[in-house]
Amino acid sequence: MNKPKVILIGGPTAVGKTKTSIELAKRLGGEIISADSMQIYKHMDIGSAKPSIEEREGIPHHLLDFVDPREPFSAADFKRLAEAAIEDIHKRGKISIVVGGTGLYINSLLYEMDFSEVTDDTEERKALRAFSESEGN
Repeated sequence: MNKPKVILIGGPTAVGKTKTSIELAKRLGGEIISADSMQIYKHMDIGSAKPSIEEREGIPHHLLDFVDPREPFSAADFKRLAEAAIEDIHKRGKISIVVGGTGLYINSLLYEMDFSEVTDDTEERKALRAFSESEGN
């Protein structure tokens, strides 16, 4: 099966990615998938440049404002969810527009990246937190 074609808009903060993606989505019948590691989180609107409901101009946005900041979320999670969103959008005859500046998220879609061997090292995290608390960041 051929992979669905996707438009990708990447770059640093404040270069107009959101505005450009919304204009493209309106013209081409697309839906936007956020590839921003901060915009996925609920309640983190300030400092993340997350577009408001009004700024989205009725264009569906995926992977935006859906993770509780206290919950873990990885590039592997992003890849799985983004690929599912792309497939769903494609099946409905729409164009996927991936927009963001998180390089690892974007690369996870562009290249074959295997996240299967990544493990959660709870003990290492505890040790690093203890060190940070005693020695400072």
